[in-house]
Amino acid sequence: MSTATTIDLIAEAQVTEERFLRQIFVRDQMAEWSKHPLIMARADGVHYWDVQGRRYLDALSGIYVASVGHNNRRVIEAIRRQLDVLHFSPPMHGTNPVAVQLANLLAELTPGDLSTVKFQCGGSEVTEAAIKLARQYHRLTGSPGKYKIISRYQSWHGSTLASLSASGLKSRKTVNEPMAPGFLHVFPPTCYRCPFGKTYPDCGVTCATIVEQVIAMEDPATVAAVMVEPIGHTGGVIDPPDEYLPILREICDRQNILLIFDEIITGVGRTGRMFAAETFGVVPDVLCTAKGLSGGYAPLSAMICRRPIADAFWGPIEENPGFVEGHTFEGNPISCAAGIAVLREILERDLLANARLQGERLRAGFEGLAAKYGVIGDIRGKGLFQAVEFVEDRATRQPFADGFGVKVGRRALDHGLLCRFDPNWIAFGPPLISTAEQIDEMVAILDQSLGEVLDECAATGAP
Repeated sequence: MSTATTIDLIAEAQVTEERFLRQIFVRDQMAEWSKHPLIMARADGVHYWDVQGRRYLDALSGIYVASVGHNNRRVIEAIRRQLDVLHFSPPMHGTNPVAVQLANLLAELTPGDLSTVKFQCGGSEVTEAAIKLARQYHRLTGSPGKYKIISRYQSWHGSTLASLSASGLKSRKTVNEPMAPGFLHVFPPTCYRCPFGKTYPDCGVTCATIVEQVIAMEDPATVAAVMVEPIGHTGGVIDPPDEYLPILREICDRQNILLIFDEIITGVGRTGRMFAAETFGVVPDVLCTAKGLSGGYAPLSAMICRRPIADAFWGPIEENPGFVEGHTFEGNPISCAAGIAVLREILERDLLANARLQGERLRAGFEGLAAKYGVIGDIRGKGLFQAVEFVEDRATRQPFADGFGVKVGRRALDHGLLCRFDPNWIAFGPPLISTAEQIDEMVAILDQSLGEVLDECAATGAP
């Protein structure tokens, strides 16, 4: 097929032909996706348009990426200027001024003494790098037996082997097993459905304190790090109780274990602060961020570690190899230029305050839907990262058996709303530039979609 023919197919939205669709993999199951293919053609602000010209309100920032919106001229111009100067620098021999500038800016913005930065292209790369960092750090500091990583069930840390091994989603792990050795999992802080049958706050925050028991049973001399998302995503936006992360911090300090925050989603303003570490008042040893860091304009991620951790990798090469980790496009000047422009846009437009303000409006909208419909059992999240969980019965918290959340999410997509939907929950993560009117429109479309699905269930007698 010629390029011209391919472009014509896209332009005419003739994308259901198998000869075209089989040329590309998407994240969904291919045969299912091809029944109703979605191919975006352009975007601006908080909207997408597909190849058929239909408009979509982006309540998901693409996938928590478009932090400063689509077609942001400041970021685009920064990339364009950088292309005229330096598009690639040799990573084996050094770095470049743009990467240094971005690293310094991140060091200023991260809490505590998080100050040393390693750039990569995506979230999986930096969570994988954090795992390597933890193991190498303990080897350099006299504890070579520390190699195990404790993470949580229902977590998602990435698609590369170590990051996938740290993840806790059976649907994504089983098909790739066996996983890498040295990874343990504990239950997440799902207060709405406590795996220990307890009720907060009388639970003693067992989901956190039990981590120390796991460490003891494994032998503290073998555990290198605890890796968590401050707010877990794939389990339904798992928002922990206030005591949870401070307890993990205290345990790790006592046991000489690194605490790693996976802020691939929650970083760069998503929770209303630059990092969720600030939102919860806990400084990790290592913080990983990506997605919104470049606003989706170029592949970029960053692993940021505390000064004492970085110091362990400093010394004469005869005694210390440094941090043994590298990728071709790390510190790419084009990506770093995008990152600087995104962070300046957030700071100068005070988009953190807007995320908090619109987050409050989003929460109020979700609460209004919960009052209107009897199928919303819980509302979770912070800032512009929130979700509702659907239940068939609020009193018993009985979930729907037929993927109710997917039905609502697909109906919302039909009405031009892009959001994250799973069988039992729906999540919003709109751009930080979202206005009150746009938040209201997002909630209104969800309201319409939820009402229509409930009416259809009532008409058919479905639960």
